[in-house]
Amino acid sequence: MFENLTEKLDGIFKKLKGKGRLDEENIQGALREIRMALLEADVNFKVVKDFIEDVRVRSVGQEVLDSITPGQQVVKIVHDRLVELMGGASSQLRFGSRIPAPIMLVGLQGCGKTTTAVKLARLIGSQNRKVYLVSADVYRPAAMEQLRVLGQKIGAGIHDAGGSSDPVGICVQAVEDARRGGYEVILVDTAGRLHIDDEMMEELQRIKNMIHPAEILFVADAMTGQDAVNVAARFNELLGIDGVIMTKMDGDARGGAALSLKAVMGKPIKFVGVGEKIEALEVFHPERMTSRILGMGDVLSLVEKAQATVDEKEARDLERKFRKNEFTLEDFRNQLKQIRKMGSLQDIIGMIPGFGRIKALKEATPDDGELVKISAMIDSMTNQERLNYLIIDGQRRKRIARGSGTTVQDVNRLLKNYIEMRKIMKKMTSKGGMKALRRGNFPFNR
Repeated sequence: MFENLTEKLDGIFKKLKGKGRLDEENIQGALREIRMALLEADVNFKVVKDFIEDVRVRSVGQEVLDSITPGQQVVKIVHDRLVELMGGASSQLRFGSRIPAPIMLVGLQGCGKTTTAVKLARLIGSQNRKVYLVSADVYRPAAMEQLRVLGQKIGAGIHDAGGSSDPVGICVQAVEDARRGGYEVILVDTAGRLHIDDEMMEELQRIKNMIHPAEILFVADAMTGQDAVNVAARFNELLGIDGVIMTKMDGDARGGAALSLKAVMGKPIKFVGVGEKIEALEVFHPERMTSRILGMGDVLSLVEKAQATVDEKEARDLERKFRKNEFTLEDFRNQLKQIRKMGSLQDIIGMIPGFGRIKALKEATPDDGELVKISAMIDSMTNQERLNYLIIDGQRRKRIARGSGTTVQDVNRLLKNYIEMRKIMKKMTSKGGMKALRRGNFPFNR
């Protein structure tokens, strides 16, 4: 998420901070680079133009130019402007006074509406609201079955259409059934099309007019970039939407759509999908997202994720092991599994201040597919090897590889990553360790 933009902005700001004084020429040069970085991130051209002009006006004042830390001042201006660009404050769902409160999910085919409906149902349900799900997609094969299977996993109520092929009638009946069942919120998963057409919009308008939704949320695929922004604007024009859910944000290294939406169409992003798991839906916080983009981390979101998934006693035990340098390969495997529950490993790294700039950490962090391999390799080790990696010589590495169905190269990579992780954690728990990490000053032996 935003990896490319973060890397480019970090390089630009490093140069600015390295100058004792700034003049208008320095600032103009930095702004040209920022402009190119935003355009390469697929941010809307007009949005970029207005953004750069606004930052320029704010940056060339005497308060910045005469500042002891002018580079930091410019970074703060960019930070504040990015927060404004994405909406300022997070935008909450509005349920209104009707019970059940209908919420419509709309969008093109393939954007992830059905899985998003279930993710949103789980999130709303975690707030002690009773949620009901209905599929109005009578066109896509097995669409209703998909919603039923996923909805059962989270314990939500599921509407049975009873073989009906009338989307409007299904929705009207579902609202009535939800009311009788004592449900507080009903999520309506509407049908999508490959492109916007009159038939599709007419159907959505009829559903809207019959169930009077508290909110209409457009589900946008972040991977489609500015196309997502253009389609969202068209849906807003024809149907009227209240907000956007951006899906597949974890797979979008550019992030231009997220930075453009609010400015282009005046509607907020309310949630972002950051993975395939049902838990992988986050409330969109412009301030926190800006911090991630600028490599400053997102500690609040990290803490919230940790509180929801990490066992407090295990966390204390792990901290003790780090301090005593007792972090074993067994601990390494268990912690990777624990962290994986919180979402994408790369996403977690981006939430920790300073960690996104540590190249060695990125290399030491396995992707999701590696976790199975890691478990297999550690399972193939003896207890002594798990406790003391130093005894794992060439012959032992061959045996571990044979026993786990991997290669010696895989075993070597595991041990290298484990050693790098030990170094990082030792640095974190040392005096002044976190300050050093925020500065990006972390010594690695090569």
